[in-house]
Amino acid sequence: MNAPDQMREMTGLQMLEFAFGSRDRAPSIGRTLNFHPSSLEEGKVIFEGEPTEDHLNPLRTVHGGYAATLLDSCMACAIHSKLPAGKSYTTLELKVNYIRAMRPGEGKVQAIGEVIHVGRSTATAEGRMIDAKGRLIAHGTTTCIIMDN
Repeated sequence: MNAPDQMREMTGLQMLEFAFGSRDRAPSIGRTLNFHPSSLEEGKVIFEGEPTEDHLNPLRTVHGGYAATLLDSCMACAIHSKLPAGKSYTTLELKVNYIRAMRPGEGKVQAIGEVIHVGRSTATAEGRMIDAKGRLIAHGTTTCIIMDN
């Protein structure tokens, strides 16, 4: 059985553990934006990253898309971690509130996503991003649509 066939038989949490269990299988967005999962558990996923000069906007702060991407990733993966085998998802709606600017050299950030609700056709989660000093950078919510594989 090849990897895609194996993955169809995995629960969402098993699929995440498989995907992030090897650098070769990890989604390329993590390499592009310099982030990776630091914790995977059912209903809660944490990503850790460190923004660099490559992530700056014209004002020389880290582009808001960095926080949005990490929040989207941690919240959607938290939902994914609760799905049974044979189910997948995609983000239907994403809401992000920015609290403070990020700058390169300020250390690592964490994006923590936690499930609020998983139903038959939709799921919701909330997330927050904190800096190396524990300060809130941004927070958000998501709604994902649940589909059959």
